[in-house]
Amino acid sequence: MTAVKRFVPLDVLRGITIALMCMANNPGTWKHVFSPLRHSPWTGCTLADMIYPTFVFCMGCAMAFSFRKYAQGGAGAYLKVLRRGLLIFLVGLALNCFPFFPTEPHDASWSFGQNYLWWLGHRRIFGILQRIGLSYILAGWTVLWLRKPGRICFAIAALSVVYTGILLIFGKDPGAFTLEGNVSLRIDEWLVGADHCYHGYNGTNFDPEGLFGSLSTACTALLGYLAGHIVISGGKSTAASSEAVARLFFCACCCLLAAMVLSIWIPIGKPLWTTSYVFYAGGWSMMALAFLSYLTDLKGITKPFTPFKAMGMNALMAFVCSGLIAKTLRLAGFKASEHFGTNEFTSLAYALLFTLVIFCIQWILYKKKVIIKL
Repeated sequence: MTAVKRFVPLDVLRGITIALMCMANNPGTWKHVFSPLRHSPWTGCTLADMIYPTFVFCMGCAMAFSFRKYAQGGAGAYLKVLRRGLLIFLVGLALNCFPFFPTEPHDASWSFGQNYLWWLGHRRIFGILQRIGLSYILAGWTVLWLRKPGRICFAIAALSVVYTGILLIFGKDPGAFTLEGNVSLRIDEWLVGADHCYHGYNGTNFDPEGLFGSLSTACTALLGYLAGHIVISGGKSTAASSEAVARLFFCACCCLLAAMVLSIWIPIGKPLWTTSYVFYAGGWSMMALAFLSYLTDLKGITKPFTPFKAMGMNALMAFVCSGLIAKTLRLAGFKASEHFGTNEFTSLAYALLFTLVIFCIQWILYKKKVIIKL
């Protein structure tokens, strides 16, 4: 239970992001999906490619409000950030392993123990929550260390240069930003082994949520922190002033301009979370936050956004529930494509139905004023 006043536009943006995530991740069939809800094959950016970075941006924005309790700093603050980041990582790992045993044998002639050991040896280590946990630690420690916005801007630039530099220096043919030539793939193979990597990119061992990309993902979180700092510095702790909204719009435009310039040399792409993608996604996330702040804080239009506010106040819970429900349905033998796989419209209908189920869970928690945190 909580009575703490919250920054409503942030909850709304997070709720919209969660709703889009449920829709994008749970179509009736992957053969029939409207193009905005499809991820780009490698480079480029669709609406679906904006979901993950916006969630990370919101996490960073929330830091600006929650980290005020760490004003004194000290080792305890760093340990709390580390603890929360690791817990988020472990929740993601548990989702990867659910239901925690093989549902079918790899080799029917093997014993259960042999099949279980094989299953354990082929679980994916990284994932969405794992990347969020690692970037939370990196961004959180950076904020606790540097504190001032100017220094954090410098940290974003430094991390971006280091990340891009490593990609360029250690990249191989056919190119540093290609699926086959990027160094991130080789880092994960060396760190966790090929059997524990993602294999959805043409059968390669490239993991789009691997370790190395946490550097640039942390930059997205830091952009979110700066956005939150702009709101707080506007004089209102949980509402944006007109000056703060104007500054958010201006900074968003600067980020988008930087992304367009950088994209001349560095392609915009979610899988590698390139520097141009950091500023492109961060710019649009900041623009969305500014627009929602204008509507809710300056114009007082809040009631239409209440469903998204409810979704956003328990974002982690919504993510975990959507993953567990989707996996449980597959384990039960339910195939959405058999009932909703005719065309894009029926596929979208299932996605909306799935999202409605998650919303109902979130609405119950919202009405009971329950917020589940790590």
